[in-house]
Amino acid sequence: MPPFSSLHLQPPKPPLFAPSPDPLCLPPSKSLIFSPRIKPMTTTTLSLRLQSSCPSSATKANPKNQTQNPSSYDLKIALIGFGNYGQFLAKTLISQGHTVLAHSRSDHSLAAKSLGVSFFLDPHDLCERHPDVILLCTSIISTEEVLKSFPLQRLKRNTLFVDVLSVKEFAKNLLLDVLPNDFDIISSHPMFGPQSAKHGWDGLYFVYENVRIGNEENRANRCKTFLEIFEREGCKMVEMSCQEHDKYAAESQFLTHTVGRVLEMLKLESTPINTKGYESLLDLVENTSGDSFDLYYGLFMYNRNVLEMLDRLDLAFEDLRKQLFGRLHEVVRKQLFGNAESRKVLQENYNKGHLNGAAALSSRSESVRFQGSARTYEYEAGNSSCSDDSSKLKIAIVGFGNFGQFLAKTFVQQGHTVLAYSRANYSDVAQKLGVSYFSNADDLCEQHPEVIVLCTSILSTEKIIKLLPFQRLKRSTLFVDVLSVKEFPRNLFLQHLPPHFDILCTHPMFGPESGKNGWNQLAFVFDKVRIGSEGSRVSRCNKFLDIFAREGCRMVEMSCAEHDWHAAGSQFITHTMGRVLEKLGLESTPINTKGYETLLNLVENTAGDSFDLYYGLFMYNVNAMEQLERLDLAFESLKDQLFGRLHGVLRKQLFGSSENPQELSEEPSAAKFSQNSAALVSSSSETLNAENN
Repeated sequence: MPPFSSLHLQPPKPPLFAPSPDPLCLPPSKSLIFSPRIKPMTTTTLSLRLQSSCPSSATKANPKNQTQNPSSYDLKIALIGFGNYGQFLAKTLISQGHTVLAHSRSDHSLAAKSLGVSFFLDPHDLCERHPDVILLCTSIISTEEVLKSFPLQRLKRNTLFVDVLSVKEFAKNLLLDVLPNDFDIISSHPMFGPQSAKHGWDGLYFVYENVRIGNEENRANRCKTFLEIFEREGCKMVEMSCQEHDKYAAESQFLTHTVGRVLEMLKLESTPINTKGYESLLDLVENTSGDSFDLYYGLFMYNRNVLEMLDRLDLAFEDLRKQLFGRLHEVVRKQLFGNAESRKVLQENYNKGHLNGAAALSSRSESVRFQGSARTYEYEAGNSSCSDDSSKLKIAIVGFGNFGQFLAKTFVQQGHTVLAYSRANYSDVAQKLGVSYFSNADDLCEQHPEVIVLCTSILSTEKIIKLLPFQRLKRSTLFVDVLSVKEFPRNLFLQHLPPHFDILCTHPMFGPESGKNGWNQLAFVFDKVRIGSEGSRVSRCNKFLDIFAREGCRMVEMSCAEHDWHAAGSQFITHTMGRVLEKLGLESTPINTKGYETLLNLVENTAGDSFDLYYGLFMYNVNAMEQLERLDLAFESLKDQLFGRLHGVLRKQLFGSSENPQELSEEPSAAKFSQNSAALVSSSSETLNAENN
């Protein structure tokens, strides 16, 4: 399929944009090494700086202070389009003392009356009231039709027209094309709505361009007074060209809506083990799901920069898939051809993987049944005092990298004796933390630690376990892992550890970044896989869990199979989206939306993790493949919706009303994704049955 940006699709007439003198081109290869975006002309972010046609305003007035600026006066403002957004703006306009009129094709007279707004079903009646300002609150798609049918001849010749559309070059060109030269024009975009501004407009962005303002003082003052409406509410006033706005909005707005809609198709739900990153994705879905598809389609149709963004997003996702499957291919090749391994070893590895995969699939099937009724509960810290020596443990950390050191700090602070071993030399770091460091695993094991905590990477865990000198440990030693996947280490422990060792599988759902300000209310998942019945061994397990309970962790006990089922839908999806967005080289803009800030934070949180961690989540969680395929299907379905609607528009232009109108309006919907997703799950179930048989 050719890149989307090469399609050169044209929206309906009138022509919206002239050819760009410096078009943004995709890189020649699909290696996705994106260079930094070309910075557009300097943008001035200001409290309120108007162009020369509009004098600079005074400092923002206190919204609670009823005394207006001497240059300000009450405006008569007509809202054209009185749906949710028009009513949302009307509340503030009324509260500031302006006279508000409204017209809409639908009858919103009752809503207008409750707000103190004069409603007119006939636009001629409204125009004859000679409003100072016409505020267009129509949808992007209907704006041209509404504006061309509007009785402009009944307005005063110097009326100020303002639009609040989410795309600006289209609105600017349309207003210049349709309106007579004696009308004033401001093209604006309040970067918020009823949901994001339900607690007020303070600190939210208001972007504007004074496209055409007459030289007369009264027209300049009217422009200034209108903009002061938003300044008084605490908005960050940003003056920039419509072209600049659309370049930034292609990332900050269209990309945010795209990710939100893709995730919405996955039917993401809160889990008992949500991470902070997953919580942010759930919030993003909630914030974007309230917007109509028409709004999203308008962003796609009328912003010339979004095709490039959609193309880059598609390439980024494809590149990430290639990385995952490329790594998997290398592993298979190494098994087949590397190091001249004997066929016997290869067959043993295959059989082990085959059996583990079947067991994991079986466990996944069970976890599907558990999903609606998984019994999770809070583990409470014991009553023993932290100063009681009987509560202290001798803990050996195997793998003393960032995460091992992160855990060691808290272990030491609580008074536990901490030993450490790692293949790299961390003796200096260990000394600073009060940890005894061993460069030889035999020496560490001869210290007879009560607990061995494996802080290795997912990929190296099996190798490390096989190298540990179990014979030098006490026979009842408790082994604990902290990997991000759980069925894999559980099966490793059961396969390689002698039966007299205890096993506790855990996953602290946080790390050095998310837990830097404490562990309070962060999830700690655990499964007591094998704990001896003796009182001392039960007590030792509880003492270890107490370490996290005392720090305020939300202690959640669930099976390893349940954990991996939930984690594939939360942790793996979160890391996947973060890595896809990282490849786009996203940067903060002068007009970030709250949703875009969420995406930037997601990239920052996932960028610090190695690709090995992400690959481990993919390789060793049997549910991850299904989630990756569902994500791919969701993205393809969303593109089908966008291009299906566009195809219908082009067909209508070519063939007019000769075709079936219902057929022209049809578009691929989320139903297609649901059918494909259901087929994927059905296929997975068939595979599961085949494996079990």
